[in-house]
Amino acid sequence: MFTGIIKHVGRIARKSVRGQLTKFRIDISGWKERFEIGDSVAVNGTCLTIVEKTRSLLLFEAVPETLKSTGLGALREGDAVNLESSLRAGDSFGGHFVSGHVDSVGKISKILPMGDSRVIEIRASRDTVRYVIEKGSIAVDGISLTVQKVRGTVFEIAIIPHTLKHTNLSKKKEGDFVNLEVDFMAKYMEKYFLERFGQDRGAGLSEKFLRERGF
Repeated sequence: MFTGIIKHVGRIARKSVRGQLTKFRIDISGWKERFEIGDSVAVNGTCLTIVEKTRSLLLFEAVPETLKSTGLGALREGDAVNLESSLRAGDSFGGHFVSGHVDSVGKISKILPMGDSRVIEIRASRDTVRYVIEKGSIAVDGISLTVQKVRGTVFEIAIIPHTLKHTNLSKKKEGDFVNLEVDFMAKYMEKYFLERFGQDRGAGLSEKFLRERGF
């Protein structure tokens, strides 16, 4: 479990493929966190397991399904990646609950400068956007962010200078892909309502559906 508060921005030092496994060696120089082999780390919002480590490098392995379901396959050597260690008992909690299981990949459709801040528009699939609400939470490349607006299959987020400085968003360009994880509470709520009232899950929770049941 993670919080979406990025602890460090690392760099892909080496990417290699051996059989069905893609290996990412990530440079974490300057990160004072202590790790053990087997620990979980969110890499651009994707929960991966440390399989080897040195003082300044962590090695992760990803199977084809992980590459297919996330944007990790597009990473190249030298790319910056957001990193967060898993939540431990007693840790402060400043974002929202993030599982590290990416729901889909979105595409940055527009970046609008706003002084030292930026507004970023992201286009995603309808199956993802149905869980995205204005003022709700979403993890973008592992960063806990608040949704400003939703229009069709596009949603908008505002990025403050602190977030730009301490994540990889400052390096993103229009057309880049980002990992998305919606607030899992939205999916639990949908499952509860649809199972309780017998609605087809594929139809989602429409306004008419809720209104007819007094919500």
